[in-house]
Amino acid sequence: MSLKGKIAIVTGCSKGIGLSTTISLLNKGVKVAGWSRTPPPLAHEEFTHFQTDVAIYKSVQKSFQETILKYGQADILINNAGLGYVSEFEELEPAKWLQMFDVNVHGMYYCSRVVVPGMKQKGSGHIVNIGSIAGTTAVKNMVGYAATKHAVTGMSHSLFMELREFGIKVTCIYPGSVKTSFFDNIDEIDAHDNMMNPEDITGTIMHVLESTGNYHHVDIEVRPLKPKG
Repeated sequence: MSLKGKIAIVTGCSKGIGLSTTISLLNKGVKVAGWSRTPPPLAHEEFTHFQTDVAIYKSVQKSFQETILKYGQADILINNAGLGYVSEFEELEPAKWLQMFDVNVHGMYYCSRVVVPGMKQKGSGHIVNIGSIAGTTAVKNMVGYAATKHAVTGMSHSLFMELREFGIKVTCIYPGSVKTSFFDNIDEIDAHDNMMNPEDITGTIMHVLESTGNYHHVDIEVRPLKPKG
């Protein structure tokens, strides 16, 4: 399916998977609204950055209204914004626990909530949620992060069942380790060349978005072949 002329919202667009996906969408002729707290190093006539904190519903609502005025109703939503911390359970600070839920779970809910009515009106749309293998597999010392990503999995599955009758696809992608700034917050792990690249995940996203109308990817798990080299 051609994406040319479609309208997309990409959260966490300033770097990593979000930036890579934004560039690929623009190359396909998509008009992109980038939602993030900081602007990406990107200038394109079909791209507009809207300063957004996905953890705050009023911020999401404001960016959504500005996006509507600029481009119209979204055809695509890429829920990419997220963060995580490594910590033994009893050492995990409540503030960090809340921050992960506010961004990873509530942010995905807020962004999806504002776009769904317009997609229903159009009778089509595609929401792509960037989950994690932590949403399907236990991860030691990442209880909080795993809890948020299990929530992303559950939300994605239920939303898929609810929205399919309206012609709206919901896809959840579960990456293993990706060489991004995600690990900037994790002292125990450094990003390295044996991880997947953001462009690898972007390739999967584009494949999903370009699939034929009645062909629906629900879950896709991707991992580096040799994570330790």
